[in-house]
Amino acid sequence: MIQSIKAFALLGGGWVLYLLFALSLLSVAVILNRVLYFARNTQDSNPLGGELTGLLSKGRLSEAEKFLTRIQSPEARILKAGLSCLSQGREVMEQVLESQRILEKMEMERYLLVLGTLGNNAPFIGLLGTVLGIIRAFSDLALAGTSGSRIVMQGVSEALVATAVGLFIAIPAVIFYNYFQGRIKRTLSNADRLSRLLLVHARSRRK
Repeated sequence: MIQSIKAFALLGGGWVLYLLFALSLLSVAVILNRVLYFARNTQDSNPLGGELTGLLSKGRLSEAEKFLTRIQSPEARILKAGLSCLSQGREVMEQVLESQRILEKMEMERYLLVLGTLGNNAPFIGLLGTVLGIIRAFSDLALAGTSGSRIVMQGVSEALVATAVGLFIAIPAVIFYNYFQGRIKRTLSNADRLSRLLLVHARSRRK
């Protein structure tokens, strides 16, 4: 068992660089996927709320539903789900709005766990490569004797590359993870605000 671990350590950290390269491609793919998603599903909530409130106040429910259908945004889809059950009462509408809100939140958070995981763990993966590289460098020194100092320095410098690559992956992953989480928080806050307007209309409609 110990000999197997030692043999694995002496392989060095070269394979870690390949792993980090694959993880960097995964990170870029997730970032591009979420950037495209938010670009296609973004709508200014102020005009949305103003137009919807105007249509509801005039009792033009079918036009309001068509208006929401044309807009590609989480807020619009949440409001449309609530509007579709307006006749069933406020309590039912609240449940439907909350259900659609959860669904949209899950869609917005899709793949973000990957970015969060890479942001937290890519530096440790890089550090593993560095440690393995240094172990191999000192093993080479033991075999080469005093004449192998140059080989060791070269091995250590190559080993440190793994840590640098790990940080290079982690930093953008953390930045974009926080950015997307902020977008999600703002979107859901806008959706909650607009949902309350819809619930107010449902209450006044019953009166």
